Amino acid sequence: MESAIRRDSPQNAGEAWTTRRLVRWMDGHLAQKGIDSPRVCAEMLLAHVLGCERMRLYMDADRPASADELDRLRSLVVRAGRHEPVQYLVGEGWFWSKRFAVGPATLIPRPATEHLVEQAVGALRAAAAAGATPVRMLEIGTGTGCIAACVAAALRGQRRGIDASEPGPPPIDVQVVATDLVPTALDLARANLEAHRVLDAVELRAGDLYAPLRAAERGTFHVLASNPPYVRDDEWAEMSPNVRDHEPRSALAGGADGMDVIRPLVAAAHEWLAPGGTLAVEIGHRQRDDALAAVRANPALGGAEVRKDFEGFWRLLVATRR
Repeated sequence: MESAIRRDSPQNAGEAWTTRRLVRWMDGHLAQKGIDSPRVCAEMLLAHVLGCERMRLYMDADRPASADELDRLRSLVVRAGRHEPVQYLVGEGWFWSKRFAVGPATLIPRPATEHLVEQAVGALRAAAAAGATPVRMLEIGTGTGCIAACVAAALRGQRRGIDASEPGPPPIDVQVVATDLVPTALDLARANLEAHRVLDAVELRAGDLYAPLRAAERGTFHVLASNPPYVRDDEWAEMSPNVRDHEPRSALAGGADGMDVIRPLVAAAHEWLAPGGTLAVEIGHRQRDDALAAVRANPALGGAEVRKDFEGFWRLLVATRR
């Protein structure tokens, strides 16, 4: 952290660096550096250093930090102020009210992508209600494995958030195939799936788009879900520094119009979806027309629509195999 945090600083003589004071100082400091959600970032950094949950910070707000804790915190705050993602600094992020390990080989899970989970879970439950067993999902580009893990957990009856310990809906037999190009990402996904007790429901495979799939799997998936690279070339310079300079470009950049991965994904989706199966793809908010055109170019798909995310941006392309 900046040199301001020193127990022996004259201006701070007799005033300990308590949890409350540290959070307040980091909140202001990170805000000055232009960091999004500075208070949340401050809480994440301090909770990481203290080895506790964020809620605990406010239950023990007058706890003074040790010299070693201040040294560790100082280093992290300097890096956060240089726009390194706090999730990478602490090694974890939250998605669907669940904790996931994250690293520089994968995108950091974002709330907007939770719409993709909701769509997949709803479609798979509908397939089960219609008599499908097991229900099957294909995820292209799994990254941290957060989508696959949350879908599998929900279908198995795990509840979300504060009600997670309460009995959930009846479990549904679910099988997920999740692919990624990056071996390091698959290693991280495997660890996350194991942590959430759904590794036995998800098969991880390495490869590009549909290359890892087997001929016998054609027409067997009730849901095909993907959060592919979709950032347009002309949007790259507009990206926040913590994204542009630190998250993997291969998982973000989608070419001139952001559709380099989405088009081939949509063009062959019908080959792998079961009749009536659902295609759900996250897209950029400026790609609504291009995404709908890609679906309409595939006569085996119908019911195309694009839905908005929590912030009101066009975000989720949905279509159905005829």
